[in-house]
Amino acid sequence: MITAVGHENLPPDTLALVERELRVRVERYAGPAPGLVRAGAGLPAAFGRAVRASGRRLVVVLPACGLVPAAVPPGRPDPLREVTELADEVRPLAYDPADRDARVRADETLVAHSERLLAVWDGSPTDGRDATAHLVAYARAHGVRVEVVWPVGAVRGTPGPATPRPARPDAPRPAAPRSASSRPARPAAPTEGTR
Repeated sequence: MITAVGHENLPPDTLALVERELRVRVERYAGPAPGLVRAGAGLPAAFGRAVRASGRRLVVVLPACGLVPAAVPPGRPDPLREVTELADEVRPLAYDPADRDARVRADETLVAHSERLLAVWDGSPTDGRDATAHLVAYARAHGVRVEVVWPVGAVRGTPGPATPRPARPDAPRPAAPRSASSRPARPAAPTEGTR
């Protein structure tokens, strides 16, 4: 599987740049590996469109309480509609979409079950809201191939005007991945189900 994670606060112009770059990257991979993403607006929908445009299948993970989809947090638009409409398969995964730590753990599960991670990341460290740097390190520590996606002209949204951040595709890497025989055990796969 090919998974995408990354910054959530991307303005529309940056999302368009990112989507084009994701499509280019996904189209050049050999084999039929599907795309895998946690449901949401912004990056997940852009990745979903890129995966479908490339002719690959899309698997979307929905937040669930047991096997029942979780409710969308009050006051927020339904971030699930577009990406689930793009999906060939929908799988429930127990996590609370309103809880940042639960979302990070859900992303770790997706990363651990993937062969490749496309990280939409400007190279900034993990902070109290954004865990992209952590997920990149997590993927590398689990032997998952990582490609950083941060097109020229991309910026992150902020409460005030957007501030450009420099691209850092060669950010420091942890130690080389271990061989498959010495990898830590992967977490349980998201529950399979079909739409």
